[in-house]
Amino acid sequence: MGTMLLGASAGVVGTFMLLRRQALVGDVVSHAALPGVAVAFLLGEVVSPGSGRSFGRLLLGASAAGFLAVGAMSLIRRWSNIKPDAALATVLGVFFGGGAVLFKAVQKIPSGNQAGLQHFILGSASTMTTGDVWLIAEVAVVIVLLVGVLFKELELLAFDEDFARTQGWPVVGLDLALLSLVVAVTVIGLQSVGVLMVALLIAPPTAARFWTEKLGTMTWLAAGFGAASAASGTLLSALFPQMAGGPTIVMMGSFVFLFSLLFGKERGLVGRWLIQREVQRRIGRHDLLRAFYEVVETQAAYVGALAADQLTAWPVKFLDLQSNRA
Repeated sequence: MGTMLLGASAGVVGTFMLLRRQALVGDVVSHAALPGVAVAFLLGEVVSPGSGRSFGRLLLGASAAGFLAVGAMSLIRRWSNIKPDAALATVLGVFFGGGAVLFKAVQKIPSGNQAGLQHFILGSASTMTTGDVWLIAEVAVVIVLLVGVLFKELELLAFDEDFARTQGWPVVGLDLALLSLVVAVTVIGLQSVGVLMVALLIAPPTAARFWTEKLGTMTWLAAGFGAASAASGTLLSALFPQMAGGPTIVMMGSFVFLFSLLFGKERGLVGRWLIQREVQRRIGRHDLLRAFYEVVETQAAYVGALAADQLTAWPVKFLDLQSNRA
């Protein structure tokens, strides 16, 4: 239930990130959250030994690190000549490297090996408690409600940012709100999916894009695809313990994407091939009819020319016949 709600909320938020061509921001946030998790655990152990594993505290640390990474990325893109993809890669590498170092330090603490923080890398839904599920459900519902309230504004931001700015809309504020939603959905998915949360943000909306041209329908489809991928991946991971939860969820999302890529109603490869085949057949029929028409026209012109010659030659032949009789 928790991963299903997570997948649905990720699909909704990922729809607008995909349309804004910022889908990889989720990848940066998921990797950047790792040092926040480690720092939150270390601080919890210092304040109260044995309490560092608190899920709420770890999420706060991950959220703080995620917002810090998004802010650093925005500053780099705004105040330097570095291209957006280079800024993403730089922030991701720095934060993930710091997270790896801090996780190594956590392992040296007596309670570090039992903390289970490694599940934040590949994800493990089986380690979630009922309280964790309720927390994920609450955050997911809030995310979906916020997207519903800001749907028209986010739609305008996704399709025509310049027009929104000229009309006086707070583009920067809307962008920060959307990035905040990305951070929120990424952070709550770290325990079940891990750093592979970016796949839940990209695969469902990309798959939905093959089925429709309408944003509202695409958003609902992305939510459904995300929920189905997360739920089926979690069930498979439960049935086969050797399959990690996060990668299995991503694998199911990949299957949904491949199916949509092949059989999508609007942009599927099979549908486009059938349309192209029908167009080629129609063009072939038109060419065949034109060839028949040209043949018939040529024959009609030839027959008409022979008839005209005969009509022109008839008076001469008649006069010759009369003169011969005379």
